[in-house]
Amino acid sequence: MTSVLIVGAGPTGLILALDLARRDVGVRIIDRSAGFPRTSRAKGPNPRSMEVLADLGVIDEVLAAGSAPLPMRKYRNRTPVTDTDPYEGSAPTPDAPYDRSWLIAQWRLEEILRDRLARYGVRVELDAELVAIADHGNSVTAELADGTSIGAGHLVGCDGARSSVRKLLGLPFEGKTSEDQLMVCGDVELTGPDRDHWHQWFDEDGAVLLCPIPGTGSGWWFQSVPEYAADGAPLPASLDGFRRLLTRYTGLPGTCLTDATLLSTYRGNERMVDRYRVGRVLLAGDAAHVHSIAGGLGMNTGIQDAFNLGWKLARVATGRSGAALLDTYEEERLPVAAWTLDLASDRLRATLDAIKEPGGGLDAAVSRETSGLDRGYRWSSLSPGGPGTPAGTSALRPGDRAPDAPCRDAATGEPTRLFEAFAGPHFTLLGFGAESARALRHAETDHGEAVRTYLIPSPPHPADQVPPHPRTLLDEAGHAHAAYGATGGHVPALVLVRPDNHVALLATATDSEAVRTYFDALAR
Repeated sequence: MTSVLIVGAGPTGLILALDLARRDVGVRIIDRSAGFPRTSRAKGPNPRSMEVLADLGVIDEVLAAGSAPLPMRKYRNRTPVTDTDPYEGSAPTPDAPYDRSWLIAQWRLEEILRDRLARYGVRVELDAELVAIADHGNSVTAELADGTSIGAGHLVGCDGARSSVRKLLGLPFEGKTSEDQLMVCGDVELTGPDRDHWHQWFDEDGAVLLCPIPGTGSGWWFQSVPEYAADGAPLPASLDGFRRLLTRYTGLPGTCLTDATLLSTYRGNERMVDRYRVGRVLLAGDAAHVHSIAGGLGMNTGIQDAFNLGWKLARVATGRSGAALLDTYEEERLPVAAWTLDLASDRLRATLDAIKEPGGGLDAAVSRETSGLDRGYRWSSLSPGGPGTPAGTSALRPGDRAPDAPCRDAATGEPTRLFEAFAGPHFTLLGFGAESARALRHAETDHGEAVRTYLIPSPPHPADQVPPHPRTLLDEAGHAHAAYGATGGHVPALVLVRPDNHVALLATATDSEAVRTYFDALAR
């Protein structure tokens, strides 16, 4: 029997499998498809998902396989009106190394994740269709269409909007489908337009959008309003239809478009479950929530679901925490799903308003909120004290995303970052100032490999005044102290960071008991 069975091998399922595998948790991942898709679908990870991919060790491959977002060229009546870069003026900051989303075909991202997962000896099992689930109280049995059974400690449905897991659980998928928000989509082979722009033809009666797919010579994402039959019914997506739409809105000859795959009709859906967990079965990603594509939040919300769940499921599966820890997955991510539905709807309204005027386009869907960097869990039971925690001059609170900062390794003299310290399956305890060294030693004694401790002396750092500690980071520019509010007289000198890089606890420099109490509660 495996510890965790994951149903669905898209980005959500692969992220979860990879996070569990690196924690030495037995995991199997199955998918109903007979082969791996070669279609593009989602356009890429947002800044917060980029941080997740960096933690999992695949960010270099993702950056190499994709490209930065392209400037958007908007047309009216087939004539270029304006070029817009929604990220103009934006740049990485000390606390956030990724300031924009990254364009990469979903099939390529999945390939990178599968390759990384294979290093842990885990491979996706294809042609495995789930048809029944039995929860026995202390285990789960999954029945497949071919008559085989898989036993597991827990089962996670990452199998998309038409989730078999959700349907087998009998969970309602409440919300609405907007039949007036229709779009035909596909991956196309096309020659003609330059590949340095995301081309957007918006007219009063419709639109065609073409975005180059990175890593291809002539591949494009194609999106358009549908064609309609004489009776007003929308016609299904087709190669000939795409050619007609291309000529109608862009003026390009239909013969430029030589092939089309992943032909689909998109309808605006806003739906979510009211529970993420039923006994030993959980849901993540589109299996739990779907919403407007505006802002590119679908795949990203699923990735962040998986990253929230991974460390919790690992602790429960290995007996280090009780099953109640899994309740915090729903407690933290269900409100985020509801917020995401609202945000996607808001970004869609902003886009529909923008395209009414020449020069308006999809840049209206991009906002600070769509980066994912401001999502936290201050309300969570895993965020003791929450908004009321004393934190000096810092706005940081338990539950917030833990900021990055450039530092220098005191032992080697090499530059490093806080995110490099956080990366991996452990909690991280930061101690600001020499007086925190004793608390760091106590944490290592009490919790062993579960916690990695770092001493961050207050700058400046004369060589003879750097206190001894196995892991000491020099904050020469003061960015770490500023990001964590460790300045002034009354500051949180101890910062415990969760494995998913959110702040777990803020405490004073000598408060070893606060860290011990947190882990005692986590073990229940």
